[in-house]
Amino acid sequence: MTGARPMRIALWGAAIGGAATAGYLGLVTAALPVDVGVGRRFRRLGPQTVEIAAPRDVVFEVVSGPYLGRTPRAIREKLNVLERGSDLVLAEHFTPIAGGRLTAVTVETVRFTPPERIDFRLVRGPVPQVTESFVLHETGSGTRLEYEGRMGTDLWRPGQWWGAQVAARWESTVAASLSAIRAEAERRAQGGRR
Repeated sequence: MTGARPMRIALWGAAIGGAATAGYLGLVTAALPVDVGVGRRFRRLGPQTVEIAAPRDVVFEVVSGPYLGRTPRAIREKLNVLERGSDLVLAEHFTPIAGGRLTAVTVETVRFTPPERIDFRLVRGPVPQVTESFVLHETGSGTRLEYEGRMGTDLWRPGQWWGAQVAARWESTVAASLSAIRAEAERRAQGGRR
């Protein structure tokens, strides 16, 4: 009889540990989003600015093309458009995390206001609320693309801590996207337009 109690405690510990691990993985990959609307706190994302030696319409085309047109094979592992309209899409974005062992899946609406603005609104993700924008300004040498956003998390300080973890990765992903946008827009502007 004395062996049954330690066994029961070990089983409960394993169950709690397994549930905690599953919950964490669900939260990180956005498979189990937490949106309880209690203790919501907001933080700013960005701003990030990139100067692009290409006309504004070319930059807008580079950003909007995979959403509004056919998604190129090269980025299908990062983007899947679920619903496509003339100026609004619902899209899944795939981001490798944990050294590529896991993938976070976010679902966002993306609204296009040619040629100066693209707005993103999170529908499902690792935090309950994110709104972002790309604003394109014509300059004498091309285009200035400005990114900024706002992230909301629930559950007071624990949510605020979680938001800081997510925001660091989120902003890093945006920076990589801005760099890719600049490279492709400048390539097209130099005569390699596709």
